[in-house]
Amino acid sequence: MSSTFDSVGRLLDEHTELQSRLADPDVVTNPALSKKLNRRYNELNAIKVAYEQFQSTGEDLEAARELAHEDESFAAEVPALEASHDEAAEKLRRLLIPRDPDDGRDVILEIKGGEGGEESALFAADLLRMYTHYAESKGWKVELLDKTESDLGGYKDVSVAIKGRSNNPADGVWAHLKYEGGVHRVQRVPVTESQGRIHTSTTGVLVFPEVDEPEEVEINQNDLRIDVYRSSGPGGQSVNTTDSAVRITHIPTGIVVSMQNEKSQIQNREAAMRVLRARLLAKQQEELDEAASAARKSQIRTMDRSERIRTYNFPENRIADHRTGFKAYNLDHVLGGDLDPVIDSAIQADEAHRLAALAESDD
Repeated sequence: MSSTFDSVGRLLDEHTELQSRLADPDVVTNPALSKKLNRRYNELNAIKVAYEQFQSTGEDLEAARELAHEDESFAAEVPALEASHDEAAEKLRRLLIPRDPDDGRDVILEIKGGEGGEESALFAADLLRMYTHYAESKGWKVELLDKTESDLGGYKDVSVAIKGRSNNPADGVWAHLKYEGGVHRVQRVPVTESQGRIHTSTTGVLVFPEVDEPEEVEINQNDLRIDVYRSSGPGGQSVNTTDSAVRITHIPTGIVVSMQNEKSQIQNREAAMRVLRARLLAKQQEELDEAASAARKSQIRTMDRSERIRTYNFPENRIADHRTGFKAYNLDHVLGGDLDPVIDSAIQADEAHRLAALAESDD
């Protein structure tokens, strides 16, 4: 067995230990801990199944090779068994790539208008619809947290929470949407353009893994500055007669979160704290990533808010991802929620990079 598979024994022991812990009444009655342990259990269970398949195909191949000296029919089976064994080994190798510990989490997704004014805000609304349809296709739930509308019905900024339905990290919301963070560029004729000229606008997307329980991220109340003010709508007009909007500033990091979607100050404050915790968790993870081994780092996902990751060209009906080289001429379908091929290209590129880094560390 290659050194790449040396960690399997330890992981199988952890799988057995987790199986016992998940039956512990103290774990069963603790939803946050149970959810966390179940994510890890599902991840390890996939490795266990893949390892058993690797062993089984290896035993079949060894037996066929031994019997091939006595019976030619067994010799004829060897090539197919070799292919099955290689396939099982590759699947196991990919599962052993150190996984992002947040893959099974739900996410907070924020879309912000950028260069292009109203056109950028309108495209922000297009992106929100795209992510909403994609989430629906996965059986995920989308919850609107906050929005600031533009005069023409777009969004200057909008925040949503997207919740999954599986404890399997491979199916997690973060596992799929973490690659969406960055600048999204749109090329089309704006509705405000009378001459029919193509304009280029940009819209920013931020994605953060959501905290399962408030206690997961420690926040000192003395580190918060909380301001309240009246909500405003398109054009800046007041949409509320009370100070229901909330702005929370986390003084040590300078992170600022504002919420005004709800009419209740308490509800806006709770939503703002959800987003603040998610941003602080992302900041902690970013700091861990900087210190992590090359095998854990991602070249596809970046926290650089200014990186242009994708172009949506309406005249050519073209979608292009600048990180992976993915290109297709079905932009209408992508905006309708058919995002799997685009996101899969990022997942595969990320896996390939980390697999290569893992192989280098074995040499």
